[in-house]
Amino acid sequence: MHLNINLDFLSPKGLPIIGVDISTTAVKLVELSEVSKGRLRVERYVIEPLPKDAVTDGNIANLDQVADTVRTAWKNLRSGIKNVVLALPSSAVISKKILAPASLKGVDLENQVETEANQVIPFPLDEVNLDFQVLGPSPGSVDDVQILLAAARKEKVEERVAAVEAAGLKALIMDVETYAAQAAYEHISPLLPNSGAGLTVAIVDIGAQNMHINILHDNESVYLREHAFGGGQLSNEIARRYGMSGDEAEDAKRKGTLPESYDTEVLQPYSETLAMEIGRALQLFTTSTQYRKVDQILLAGGGAIIPGIDKVVAQRTDTSTKVANPFANMAVGSKIRPQALAADAPALFVACGLAMRRFDPQ
Repeated sequence: MHLNINLDFLSPKGLPIIGVDISTTAVKLVELSEVSKGRLRVERYVIEPLPKDAVTDGNIANLDQVADTVRTAWKNLRSGIKNVVLALPSSAVISKKILAPASLKGVDLENQVETEANQVIPFPLDEVNLDFQVLGPSPGSVDDVQILLAAARKEKVEERVAAVEAAGLKALIMDVETYAAQAAYEHISPLLPNSGAGLTVAIVDIGAQNMHINILHDNESVYLREHAFGGGQLSNEIARRYGMSGDEAEDAKRKGTLPESYDTEVLQPYSETLAMEIGRALQLFTTSTQYRKVDQILLAGGGAIIPGIDKVVAQRTDTSTKVANPFANMAVGSKIRPQALAADAPALFVACGLAMRRFDPQ
């Protein structure tokens, strides 16, 4: 499922676009193409580190630094495409499912959605970007359709648009990170048993500050939650243990230049803690919903790059665990080193989902 936050731009079918994921620690760009019907190819990608605190809690704190990083990333991508699709963090978006009469169409439906939005959104409607998507017939009433409503404060949308426009690019679509990750999941779900049908699958996206959990049952999202634990804790522990600054720790982690003792002293204890946090999160899901167990865990985000993390999580949670590779079903362009792509793939989960918007059915 996808959702636009309306930017007053239309996205013509097949117009070349680049997926741009602005996370806490990096700007990630992905460009895809279609080689045949439904068969995609990853052409180019870039991960460009952001200065510390340029983005905090999903908000752009330093617009100039973010714009500079986007500009550098785009230059390093060596692509001629300037149209981009962006995403807001889930925490910046209010999502609600509402019902509307199935007979309503066009302007009548839009008016009905606005009326309903007034009831559920705690801000004046002129301060938000509002969008909706008809999900299908209501399970409880044949006369109604179920609608997914999404709203975001205009300033949250505008700050991301301003960052890419200052870098000389043009924002066509604003998505939501959770929906972009779900689009990437849908592309690789055929690799799961029974293509995910009948399974309860937890997508655990491990960011720098937070862990985003989206649990799907039968390939439909049934549970969203954010937990305050992420890859930043590993960097903090590296800095503390080896007397480094935060930036030095990030740099050493990325380049693999840490002391030999790093694996046993820092990485293993952190991996165990991460697995324990995931276990707790899944326990919260099973005790607070009708679902008794999770069949499959998919690890995504920068925090999933740790070697062997899938085995640690599988052991701790007693659940089949895979590191998510959104490109697993795609061809790889000649400009990409497959080994590097495989290593970076989990961190590109959202950016890949955004790049896939180019191939949405219109």
